[in-house]
Amino acid sequence: MKTQNVSRTVLAAGVGAVLAATALLYVPEFVGQGPPPPPGPAERATIAAHAGAQAALPDLAALITDREKWLRGHPDDDASWAALGAAYTERGTRIGDVRDYPRAERALRRSLAERPAARGNVDAQLGLGALAGARGDWRSAKEWGERVRKAQPGRWPAYPVLIDAYNGLGKYEAARTAAEKLEELHAGAVVRARAAQTYRDRGWREDADAAALDAAALAETDADKASSLARLGDLAWERGEAEEALARYGAALRLVRDHGPSLAGRARALAGLDRPDEALRDWRSALSRLPLPEYVLEAGELYEAMGLDEDARALYARLRTGTWVRAEVPLVLLDADHGDPVAAVTRMRAEWARGHRSVAAADALGWALYRAGLPKEALGYAKLATDEGLRSALFAYHRGEIERALEQHGPARRHLAEALRINPRFSPLLAPRAAEAVAALGEPPDELPRELRPEKAETAETAAQTAQTEKTEKTAQVKKSAGA
Repeated sequence: MKTQNVSRTVLAAGVGAVLAATALLYVPEFVGQGPPPPPGPAERATIAAHAGAQAALPDLAALITDREKWLRGHPDDDASWAALGAAYTERGTRIGDVRDYPRAERALRRSLAERPAARGNVDAQLGLGALAGARGDWRSAKEWGERVRKAQPGRWPAYPVLIDAYNGLGKYEAARTAAEKLEELHAGAVVRARAAQTYRDRGWREDADAAALDAAALAETDADKASSLARLGDLAWERGEAEEALARYGAALRLVRDHGPSLAGRARALAGLDRPDEALRDWRSALSRLPLPEYVLEAGELYEAMGLDEDARALYARLRTGTWVRAEVPLVLLDADHGDPVAAVTRMRAEWARGHRSVAAADALGWALYRAGLPKEALGYAKLATDEGLRSALFAYHRGEIERALEQHGPARRHLAEALRINPRFSPLLAPRAAEAVAALGEPPDELPRELRPEKAETAETAAQTAQTEKTEKTAQVKKSAGA
Protein backbone atom coordinates (compact mmCIF):
# COMPACT_ATOMS: atom_id res chain seq x y z
CA MET A 1 0.00 0.00 0.00
CA LYS A 2 1.10 3.53 -0.64
CA THR A 3 1.79 5.23 2.66
CA GLN A 4 3.51 8.40 3.75
CA ASN A 5 6.82 8.27 5.63
CA VAL A 6 5.41 9.75 8.82
CA SER A 7 2.27 7.93 9.97
CA ARG A 8 -0.71 9.94 11.11
CA THR A 9 -0.82 8.22 14.49
CA VAL A 10 2.78 9.22 15.14
CA LEU A 11 2.22 12.76 13.89
CA ALA A 12 -0.80 13.06 16.15
CA ALA A 13 1.38 11.99 19.08
CA GLY A 14 3.68 14.90 18.27
CA VAL A 15 0.83 17.38 18.05
CA GLY A 16 -0.52 16.00 21.31
CA ALA A 17 2.86 16.66 22.92
CA VAL A 18 2.52 20.31 21.95
CA LEU A 19 -0.99 20.40 23.38
CA ALA A 20 0.44 18.93 26.58
CA ALA A 21 2.87 21.84 26.74
CA THR A 22 0.20 24.47 26.18
CA ALA A 23 -2.92 23.18 27.95
CA LEU A 24 -4.07 25.59 30.65
CA LEU A 25 -7.11 24.07 32.29
CA TYR A 26 -6.28 22.27 35.46
CA VAL A 27 -8.60 20.15 37.50
CA PRO A 28 -9.72 22.59 40.16
CA GLU A 29 -8.71 21.79 43.69
CA PHE A 30 -11.69 20.62 45.72
CA VAL A 31 -12.09 22.43 49.01
CA GLY A 32 -14.41 21.02 51.63
CA GLN A 33 -15.75 17.71 52.82
CA GLY A 34 -16.44 14.67 50.69
CA PRO A 35 -14.88 13.44 47.44
CA PRO A 36 -14.04 15.90 44.68
CA PRO A 37 -16.46 16.11 41.77
CA PRO A 38 -15.47 14.11 38.69
CA PRO A 39 -13.67 16.11 36.01
CA GLY A 40 -15.71 17.45 33.11
CA PRO A 41 -14.86 16.85 29.44
CA ALA A 42 -12.56 19.87 29.10
CA GLU A 43 -10.76 18.94 32.29
CA ARG A 44 -10.37 15.35 31.11
CA ALA A 45 -8.77 16.60 27.90
CA THR A 46 -6.34 18.68 29.92
CA ILE A 47 -5.47 15.83 32.23
CA ALA A 48 -4.72 13.67 29.19
CA ALA A 49 -2.62 16.41 27.60
CA HIS A 50 -0.51 16.91 30.70
CA ALA A 51 0.13 13.16 30.79
CA GLY A 52 1.31 13.33 27.17
CA ALA A 53 -1.72 11.27 26.09
CA GLN A 54 -4.43 11.74 23.47
CA ALA A 55 -7.76 13.05 24.65
CA ALA A 56 -11.01 11.55 23.44
CA LEU A 57 -12.30 13.61 20.52
CA PRO A 58 -15.44 14.77 22.39
CA ASP A 59 -13.25 15.93 25.28
CA LEU A 60 -10.92 17.71 22.88
CA ALA A 61 -13.92 19.47 21.33
CA ALA A 62 -15.05 20.48 24.83
CA LEU A 63 -11.60 21.93 25.55
CA ILE A 64 -11.78 23.98 22.35
CA THR A 65 -15.25 25.26 23.22
CA ASP A 66 -14.10 26.15 26.75
CA ARG A 67 -11.08 28.15 25.54
CA GLU A 68 -13.09 29.91 22.84
CA LYS A 69 -15.60 31.01 25.47
CA TRP A 70 -12.87 32.12 27.86
CA LEU A 71 -11.07 34.16 25.20
CA ARG A 72 -14.21 36.11 24.31
CA GLY A 73 -13.95 37.71 27.74
CA HIS A 74 -10.12 37.61 28.05
CA PRO A 75 -8.73 38.35 24.59
CA ASP A 76 -5.29 39.29 25.92
CA ASP A 77 -4.60 35.82 27.37
CA ASP A 78 -1.68 34.71 25.21
CA ALA A 79 -1.39 31.30 26.87
CA SER A 80 -5.02 30.45 26.15
CA TRP A 81 -4.59 31.47 22.50
CA ALA A 82 -1.59 29.13 22.28
CA ALA A 83 -3.54 26.28 23.90
CA LEU A 84 -6.47 26.86 21.54
CA GLY A 85 -4.18 26.84 18.50
CA ALA A 86 -2.54 23.58 19.58
CA ALA A 87 -5.96 22.01 20.18
CA TYR A 88 -7.20 23.05 16.73
CA THR A 89 -4.10 21.48 15.16
CA GLU A 90 -4.58 18.22 17.02
CA ARG A 91 -8.25 18.00 16.11
CA GLY A 92 -7.54 18.76 12.46
CA THR A 93 -4.85 16.08 12.34
CA ARG A 94 -6.95 13.44 14.02
CA ILE A 95 -10.10 13.90 11.96
CA GLY A 96 -8.47 15.02 8.70
CA ASP A 97 -10.27 18.38 8.66
CA VAL A 98 -7.97 20.95 7.08
CA ARG A 99 -10.34 23.78 8.07
CA ASP A 100 -8.92 23.58 11.58
CA TYR A 101 -5.44 24.55 10.38
CA PRO A 102 -6.22 28.20 9.46
CA ARG A 103 -8.05 28.51 12.79
CA ALA A 104 -4.96 27.16 14.53
CA GLU A 105 -2.68 29.62 12.76
CA ARG A 106 -4.89 32.59 13.64
CA ALA A 107 -4.94 31.57 17.32
CA LEU A 108 -1.19 31.00 17.48
CA ARG A 109 -0.37 34.27 15.70
CA ARG A 110 -2.71 36.07 18.10
CA SER A 111 -0.82 34.52 21.00
CA LEU A 112 2.45 35.89 19.61
CA ALA A 113 0.83 39.28 19.11
CA GLU A 114 -0.15 39.36 22.78
CA ARG A 115 3.27 38.13 23.93
CA PRO A 116 6.04 37.99 21.30
CA ALA A 117 8.61 35.24 21.03
CA ALA A 118 11.26 37.69 22.26
CA ARG A 119 9.38 37.87 25.55
CA GLY A 120 9.42 34.12 25.99
CA ASN A 121 6.26 32.89 24.28
CA VAL A 122 7.56 29.39 23.69
CA ASP A 123 4.13 27.73 23.62
CA ALA A 124 2.98 29.61 20.53
CA GLN A 125 6.24 28.79 18.75
CA LEU A 126 5.81 25.12 19.59
CA GLY A 127 2.27 25.29 18.28
CA LEU A 128 3.40 26.84 15.00
CA GLY A 129 6.02 24.12 14.63
CA ALA A 130 3.42 21.38 15.11
CA LEU A 131 1.07 23.14 12.68
CA ALA A 132 3.80 23.40 10.04
CA GLY A 133 4.47 19.68 10.42
CA ALA A 134 0.78 18.86 10.10
CA ARG A 135 0.79 20.80 6.82
CA GLY A 136 3.94 19.09 5.57
CA ASP A 137 6.00 22.29 5.70
CA TRP A 138 9.05 20.60 7.15
CA ARG A 139 11.43 23.55 6.80
CA SER A 140 9.18 25.80 8.89
CA ALA A 141 8.60 23.02 11.41
CA LYS A 142 12.35 22.62 11.77
CA GLU A 143 12.87 26.35 12.24
CA TRP A 144 10.22 26.67 14.95
CA GLY A 145 11.38 23.51 16.72
CA GLU A 146 15.01 24.60 16.73
CA ARG A 147 14.07 28.02 18.09
CA VAL A 148 12.32 26.40 21.03
CA ARG A 149 15.18 23.95 21.59
CA LYS A 150 17.68 26.81 21.62
CA ALA A 151 15.59 28.81 24.09
CA GLN A 152 14.69 25.86 26.34
CA PRO A 153 16.76 22.73 25.56
CA GLY A 154 14.94 20.73 28.25
CA ARG A 155 11.46 21.35 26.84
CA TRP A 156 10.56 17.84 25.72
CA PRO A 157 7.54 18.66 23.46
CA ALA A 158 9.96 20.38 21.05
CA TYR A 159 11.55 17.06 20.13
CA PRO A 160 8.54 15.31 18.53
CA VAL A 161 8.20 18.40 16.30
CA LEU A 162 11.87 18.16 15.37
CA ILE A 163 11.76 14.41 14.75
CA ASP A 164 8.93 14.83 12.24
CA ALA A 165 10.65 17.78 10.58
CA TYR A 166 14.02 16.06 10.22
CA ASN A 167 12.40 12.92 8.81
CA GLY A 168 10.44 15.00 6.32
CA LEU A 169 13.64 16.74 5.20
CA GLY A 170 15.55 13.46 4.89
CA LYS A 171 17.85 14.34 7.82
CA TYR A 172 17.68 10.94 9.47
CA GLU A 173 20.70 11.18 11.76
CA ALA A 174 19.34 14.43 13.19
CA ALA A 175 15.96 12.74 13.71
CA ARG A 176 17.61 9.87 15.60
CA THR A 177 19.57 12.27 17.78
CA ALA A 178 16.37 14.16 18.60
CA ALA A 179 14.65 10.87 19.46
CA GLU A 180 17.48 9.95 21.82
CA LYS A 181 17.21 13.34 23.52
CA LEU A 182 13.45 12.92 23.89
CA GLU A 183 14.00 9.61 25.69
CA GLU A 184 16.42 11.36 28.07
CA LEU A 185 13.90 14.07 28.91
CA HIS A 186 10.58 12.30 29.14
CA ALA A 187 8.97 8.92 29.67
CA GLY A 188 5.62 7.47 28.80
CA ALA A 189 3.56 6.33 25.84
CA VAL A 190 4.42 9.24 23.55
CA VAL A 191 8.16 8.56 23.90
CA ARG A 192 7.83 4.82 23.35
CA ALA A 193 5.68 5.53 20.28
CA ARG A 194 8.44 7.73 18.92
CA ALA A 195 11.01 5.05 19.65
CA ALA A 196 8.89 2.53 17.73
CA GLN A 197 8.82 4.84 14.71
CA THR A 198 12.58 5.41 14.86
CA TYR A 199 13.29 1.66 15.05
CA ARG A 200 10.85 0.98 12.19
CA ASP A 201 12.55 3.56 9.99
CA ARG A 202 15.90 1.86 10.64
CA GLY A 203 14.57 -1.57 9.78
CA TRP A 204 14.74 -2.84 13.38
CA ARG A 205 11.41 -4.60 13.35
CA GLU A 206 11.59 -6.50 16.63
CA ASP A 207 12.67 -3.38 18.51
CA ALA A 208 9.88 -1.37 16.87
CA ASP A 209 7.28 -3.91 17.95
CA ALA A 210 8.62 -4.03 21.52
CA ALA A 211 8.56 -0.23 21.82
CA ALA A 212 5.03 -0.07 20.37
CA LEU A 213 3.89 -2.71 22.90
CA ASP A 214 5.39 -0.54 25.66
CA ALA A 215 3.46 2.46 24.31
CA ALA A 216 0.20 0.50 24.39
CA ALA A 217 0.87 -0.67 27.96
CA LEU A 218 1.68 2.87 29.13
CA ALA A 219 -1.27 4.54 27.38
CA GLU A 220 -3.42 6.50 29.82
CA THR A 221 -6.60 6.93 27.79
CA ASP A 222 -8.68 4.82 25.43
CA ALA A 223 -7.79 7.18 22.57
CA ASP A 224 -4.08 6.86 23.27
CA LYS A 225 -4.29 3.07 23.65
CA ALA A 226 -6.23 2.80 20.37
CA SER A 227 -3.52 4.76 18.57
CA SER A 228 -0.83 2.52 20.05
CA LEU A 229 -2.72 -0.60 19.00
CA ALA A 230 -3.16 0.82 15.51
CA ARG A 231 0.59 1.36 15.35
CA LEU A 232 1.10 -2.28 16.35
CA GLY A 233 -1.29 -3.25 13.59
CA ASP A 234 0.67 -1.20 11.07
CA LEU A 235 3.89 -2.91 12.08
CA ALA A 236 2.31 -6.35 11.77
CA TRP A 237 0.89 -5.48 8.34
CA GLU A 238 4.26 -4.22 7.10
CA ARG A 239 5.75 -7.59 8.10
CA GLY A 240 3.11 -9.37 6.04
CA GLU A 241 1.26 -10.72 9.11
CA ALA A 242 -2.28 -9.86 8.05
CA GLU A 243 -4.04 -11.97 10.71
CA GLU A 244 -1.99 -10.40 13.50
CA ALA A 245 -2.66 -6.93 12.09
CA LEU A 246 -6.38 -7.66 11.97
CA ALA A 247 -6.40 -8.64 15.64
CA ARG A 248 -4.58 -5.48 16.69
CA TYR A 249 -6.84 -3.19 14.69
CA GLY A 250 -9.85 -5.00 16.13
CA ALA A 251 -8.59 -4.38 19.67
CA ALA A 252 -8.20 -0.67 18.91
CA LEU A 253 -11.73 -0.47 17.49
CA ARG A 254 -13.17 -2.10 20.59
CA LEU A 255 -11.79 0.86 22.55
CA VAL A 256 -12.66 3.61 20.05
CA ARG A 257 -15.38 2.39 17.70
CA ASP A 258 -14.74 4.90 14.91
CA HIS A 259 -10.94 5.10 15.13
CA GLY A 260 -10.00 6.14 11.60
CA PRO A 261 -6.44 4.70 11.33
CA SER A 262 -7.67 1.35 12.68
CA LEU A 263 -10.58 1.23 10.24
CA ALA A 264 -8.18 1.90 7.37
CA GLY A 265 -5.70 -0.65 8.69
CA ARG A 266 -8.39 -3.28 9.08
CA ALA A 267 -9.60 -2.57 5.54
CA ARG A 268 -6.18 -3.23 4.01
CA ALA A 269 -5.67 -6.34 6.16
CA LEU A 270 -9.05 -7.72 5.09
CA ALA A 271 -8.18 -7.05 1.45
CA GLY A 272 -4.91 -8.91 1.95
CA LEU A 273 -6.84 -11.86 3.37
CA ASP A 274 -9.06 -12.01 0.27
CA ARG A 275 -12.11 -10.61 2.05
CA PRO A 276 -12.77 -7.72 -0.34
CA ASP A 277 -16.43 -7.03 0.53
CA GLU A 278 -15.55 -6.54 4.20
CA ALA A 279 -12.53 -4.47 3.16
CA LEU A 280 -14.70 -2.13 1.10
CA ARG A 281 -17.10 -1.75 4.03
CA ASP A 282 -14.24 -0.65 6.28
CA TRP A 283 -12.77 1.64 3.62
CA ARG A 284 -16.12 3.42 3.34
CA SER A 285 -16.23 3.84 7.13
CA ALA A 286 -12.60 5.00 7.28
CA LEU A 287 -13.11 7.60 4.55
CA SER A 288 -16.22 8.95 6.26
CA ARG A 289 -14.30 9.45 9.52
CA LEU A 290 -10.75 10.25 8.41
CA PRO A 291 -10.62 11.14 4.69
CA LEU A 292 -6.85 11.21 4.21
CA PRO A 293 -5.45 11.35 0.66
CA GLU A 294 -3.44 8.15 1.07
CA TYR A 295 -6.61 6.34 2.19
CA VAL A 296 -8.54 7.57 -0.85
CA LEU A 297 -5.81 6.22 -3.14
CA GLU A 298 -5.65 2.84 -1.38
CA ALA A 299 -9.42 2.40 -1.49
CA GLY A 300 -9.49 3.36 -5.16
CA GLU A 301 -6.85 0.76 -5.99
CA LEU A 302 -8.83 -1.94 -4.20
CA TYR A 303 -11.89 -1.03 -6.27
CA GLU A 304 -9.75 -1.18 -9.41
CA ALA A 305 -8.30 -4.57 -8.44
CA MET A 306 -11.85 -5.85 -8.00
CA GLY A 307 -12.84 -4.65 -11.46
CA LEU A 308 -15.06 -1.85 -10.08
CA ASP A 309 -13.52 0.70 -12.41
CA GLU A 310 -16.25 3.33 -12.13
CA ASP A 311 -15.97 3.42 -8.33
CA ALA A 312 -12.18 3.56 -8.61
CA ARG A 313 -12.34 6.50 -11.02
CA ALA A 314 -14.71 8.32 -8.66
CA LEU A 315 -12.20 8.02 -5.82
CA TYR A 316 -9.30 9.05 -8.04
CA ALA A 317 -11.29 12.12 -9.09
CA ARG A 318 -12.01 12.87 -5.44
CA LEU A 319 -8.31 12.77 -4.69
CA ARG A 320 -7.45 15.05 -7.62
CA THR A 321 -10.10 17.66 -6.84
CA GLY A 322 -10.14 17.63 -3.03
CA THR A 323 -8.60 20.13 -0.66
CA TRP A 324 -5.74 18.33 1.04
CA VAL A 325 -2.57 18.91 3.02
CA ARG A 326 0.41 16.54 3.04
CA ALA A 327 -0.95 15.04 -0.18
CA GLU A 328 1.94 15.39 -2.63
CA VAL A 329 3.13 11.79 -2.41
CA PRO A 330 -0.35 10.23 -2.91
CA LEU A 331 -1.09 12.67 -5.74
CA VAL A 332 2.19 11.89 -7.48
CA LEU A 333 1.62 8.13 -7.18
CA LEU A 334 -1.92 8.62 -8.46
CA ASP A 335 -0.75 10.46 -11.56
CA ALA A 336 2.18 8.10 -12.09
CA ASP A 337 -0.02 4.99 -12.09
CA HIS A 338 -3.45 6.27 -13.10
CA GLY A 339 -2.95 9.57 -14.89
CA ASP A 340 -0.17 11.71 -16.33
CA PRO A 341 3.33 10.54 -15.27
CA VAL A 342 5.00 13.63 -16.76
CA ALA A 343 2.80 15.86 -14.61
CA ALA A 344 3.67 13.64 -11.63
CA VAL A 345 7.38 14.24 -12.26
CA THR A 346 6.87 18.01 -12.43
CA ARG A 347 4.86 18.02 -9.21
CA MET A 348 7.37 15.88 -7.31
CA ARG A 349 10.40 17.79 -8.53
CA ALA A 350 8.83 20.93 -7.10
CA GLU A 351 8.17 19.18 -3.80
CA TRP A 352 11.75 17.91 -3.70
CA ALA A 353 13.06 21.41 -4.33
CA ARG A 354 10.83 22.64 -1.49
CA GLY A 355 12.80 20.43 0.88
CA HIS A 356 10.56 17.37 1.14
CA ARG A 357 13.19 14.64 0.87
CA SER A 358 11.84 11.79 2.92
CA VAL A 359 12.16 8.22 1.73
CA ALA A 360 8.51 8.38 0.62
CA ALA A 361 9.27 11.46 -1.48
CA ALA A 362 12.34 9.79 -3.02
CA ASP A 363 10.32 6.68 -3.85
CA ALA A 364 7.49 8.71 -5.41
CA LEU A 365 9.87 10.79 -7.53
CA GLY A 366 11.74 7.71 -8.69
CA TRP A 367 8.53 5.92 -9.62
CA ALA A 368 7.15 8.94 -11.47
CA LEU A 369 10.39 9.25 -13.47
CA TYR A 370 10.23 5.56 -14.37
CA ARG A 371 6.61 5.81 -15.44
CA ALA A 372 7.50 8.87 -17.52
CA GLY A 373 10.12 6.86 -19.41
CA LEU A 374 13.23 7.98 -17.52
CA PRO A 375 14.40 4.82 -15.70
CA LYS A 376 18.10 5.79 -15.53
CA GLU A 377 17.33 8.94 -13.55
CA ALA A 378 14.66 7.08 -11.58
CA LEU A 379 17.09 4.51 -10.20
CA GLY A 380 19.04 7.02 -8.12
CA TYR A 381 15.90 8.07 -6.25
CA ALA A 382 14.76 4.46 -5.85
CA LYS A 383 18.11 3.69 -4.22
CA LEU A 384 17.67 6.63 -1.83
CA ALA A 385 14.31 5.21 -0.80
CA THR A 386 15.47 1.64 -0.26
CA ASP A 387 18.97 2.14 1.15
CA GLU A 388 18.03 4.15 4.25
CA GLY A 389 16.86 1.19 6.32
CA LEU A 390 13.05 1.14 6.15
CA ARG A 391 11.85 -2.25 4.89
CA SER A 392 9.04 -1.36 2.51
CA ALA A 393 7.53 -3.85 0.08
CA LEU A 394 6.29 -0.98 -2.09
CA PHE A 395 9.72 0.66 -2.33
CA ALA A 396 11.38 -2.67 -3.14
CA TYR A 397 8.79 -3.35 -5.86
CA HIS A 398 9.32 0.07 -7.43
CA ARG A 399 13.10 -0.36 -7.45
CA GLY A 400 12.82 -3.85 -8.93
CA GLU A 401 10.63 -2.66 -11.80
CA ILE A 402 13.01 0.22 -12.54
CA GLU A 403 15.95 -2.19 -12.62
CA ARG A 404 14.00 -4.54 -14.87
CA ALA A 405 13.44 -1.68 -17.34
CA LEU A 406 17.21 -1.09 -17.32
CA GLU A 407 17.80 -4.82 -17.97
CA GLN A 408 19.57 -5.21 -14.66
CA HIS A 409 17.98 -8.61 -14.26
CA GLY A 410 19.83 -9.82 -11.17
CA PRO A 411 19.08 -6.78 -8.99
CA ALA A 412 15.54 -6.62 -10.42
CA ARG A 413 14.86 -10.24 -9.49
CA ARG A 414 16.28 -9.67 -6.02
CA HIS A 415 14.19 -6.57 -5.24
CA LEU A 416 10.95 -7.88 -6.71
CA ALA A 417 11.32 -11.09 -4.70
CA GLU A 418 12.16 -9.01 -1.63
CA ALA A 419 8.91 -7.07 -1.99
CA LEU A 420 6.94 -10.32 -1.89
CA ARG A 421 9.06 -11.65 0.95
CA ILE A 422 8.44 -8.53 3.06
CA ASN A 423 4.68 -8.60 2.49
CA PRO A 424 3.20 -10.80 -0.25
CA ARG A 425 -0.09 -8.85 0.03
CA PHE A 426 1.35 -5.34 0.05
CA SER A 427 -1.06 -4.03 -2.62
CA PRO A 428 -4.12 -5.54 -4.30
CA LEU A 429 -2.91 -4.10 -7.63
CA LEU A 430 0.86 -4.31 -7.40
CA ALA A 431 1.54 -7.53 -5.49
CA PRO A 432 0.18 -9.68 -8.36
CA ARG A 433 2.29 -7.66 -10.79
CA ALA A 434 5.38 -8.27 -8.65
CA ALA A 435 4.72 -12.02 -8.76
CA GLU A 436 4.28 -11.88 -12.55
CA ALA A 437 7.53 -9.95 -12.93
CA VAL A 438 9.48 -12.48 -10.85
CA ALA A 439 8.04 -15.29 -12.95
CA ALA A 440 8.94 -13.48 -16.17
CA LEU A 441 12.53 -13.02 -15.01
CA GLY A 442 12.77 -16.72 -14.24
CA GLU A 443 15.33 -18.46 -12.08
CA PRO A 444 18.87 -17.08 -11.85
CA PRO A 445 21.16 -18.66 -14.49
CA ASP A 446 23.29 -21.60 -13.33
CA GLU A 447 26.34 -20.11 -14.99
CA LEU A 448 28.25 -17.37 -13.26
CA PRO A 449 28.84 -14.13 -15.15
CA ARG A 450 31.86 -14.45 -17.44
CA GLU A 451 34.05 -12.28 -15.26
CA LEU A 452 33.38 -14.53 -12.27
CA ARG A 453 33.84 -17.93 -13.94
CA PRO A 454 36.65 -20.12 -12.51
CA GLU A 455 38.28 -20.61 -15.93
CA LYS A 456 38.37 -16.83 -16.34
CA ALA A 457 40.07 -16.51 -12.98
CA GLU A 458 42.53 -19.25 -13.87
CA THR A 459 43.35 -17.53 -17.16
CA ALA A 460 44.01 -14.30 -15.35
CA GLU A 461 46.25 -16.09 -12.83
CA THR A 462 48.16 -17.84 -15.62
CA ALA A 463 48.66 -14.55 -17.42
CA ALA A 464 50.03 -12.99 -14.27
CA GLN A 465 52.44 -15.88 -13.75
CA THR A 466 53.63 -15.66 -17.36
CA ALA A 467 54.21 -11.92 -17.00
CA GLN A 468 56.21 -12.49 -13.81
CA THR A 469 58.33 -15.19 -15.48
CA GLU A 470 59.06 -12.94 -18.45
CA LYS A 471 60.01 -10.11 -16.10
CA THR A 472 62.38 -12.39 -14.14
CA GLU A 473 64.03 -13.67 -17.31
CA LYS A 474 64.47 -10.15 -18.65
CA THR A 475 66.07 -9.03 -15.37
CA ALA A 476 68.49 -11.97 -15.51
CA GLN A 477 69.50 -11.10 -19.07
CA VAL A 478 70.16 -7.47 -18.06
CA LYS A 479 72.35 -8.58 -15.19
CA LYS A 480 74.24 -10.99 -17.45
CA SER A 481 74.89 -8.25 -20.01
CA ALA A 482 76.06 -5.89 -17.31
CA GLY A 483 78.48 -8.49 -15.99
CA ALA A 484 79.91 -9.04 -19.45
